[in-house]
Amino acid sequence: MPSADYTVSVSQFLGNWTADPGPLTAGAVGLVLFAQAFLRLRRRGRADLAPWSRAAMFGLGVFLSVFPLVSPLDVIADRYLLSAHMIEHVLLGDAGPALIVCAVRGPLGVFMLPGYLIRPVGHSRAVRRTVDVLLQPGVTLGLWVVTYGCWHIPAAYDYTLTHQTVHDLEHLTFAIAGTLVWIQLIDPTGRNRLSFQQRIAYAVTIFAFGQVLSDTLILWFHPLYATYADQPARVLGIGPQLDQRLAGVVMMVEQAITLGTCVTFLVLNDREARRRGRAAPQPQVPAGG
Repeated sequence: MPSADYTVSVSQFLGNWTADPGPLTAGAVGLVLFAQAFLRLRRRGRADLAPWSRAAMFGLGVFLSVFPLVSPLDVIADRYLLSAHMIEHVLLGDAGPALIVCAVRGPLGVFMLPGYLIRPVGHSRAVRRTVDVLLQPGVTLGLWVVTYGCWHIPAAYDYTLTHQTVHDLEHLTFAIAGTLVWIQLIDPTGRNRLSFQQRIAYAVTIFAFGQVLSDTLILWFHPLYATYADQPARVLGIGPQLDQRLAGVVMMVEQAITLGTCVTFLVLNDREARRRGRAAPQPQVPAGG
């Protein structure tokens, strides 16, 4: 291995596809469950509750959650570029879950779980309590902050890159924390745990914490992660300091897109609801009481 840095091209990694059974199995199970719920609703004449746009959204969400873990991006992310690893994380822990949760809102999500799966879970007091706790908005937010904050501590981050089981756990926690956050923001079951104003504040809080992390990566005066800083092979000639700054930019831009889109739709939906409320006919009060 030469002591000086040397440049490698992306084309060298194009054959590095893997058949990781974990993400592939999870993706396949998700697609099967969604397909049976989608078809059941359409057979019952409720195509309005299962439009093809939902199928496209769910499929894209699964793709964004699985593709990074089985494609050449995974090799580049694990060995060469922090910025590639950040792309992997924001797709797996944010963009993918956002699309999936948005796709299954309403009856479609309920129909995804057949009775033989719901009954054993529903009868388990421990499972119900765990789900109830995790879906408390404060707990969800705390879990998301701890997950993203702790895994990005340099010692922890470098450790995951040399221990595959821990690395898989990291990815799993990103996906779980991201899914819980988007459940709070999208409210797919209509539980109204958060009001309109609280959802806006929730999105802003998540974005603010993300900016602390992304600003740290962008502004820190030296590379934080030894695994990438000590790698002599530089993909596309990107040095470790520039790579770290790009990772911060990736997180910043992705959060701006996903959370910005969410806030935009929340505001538009709120305005539409207010407009409909004003347009609703007012009850007539008889004269003279």
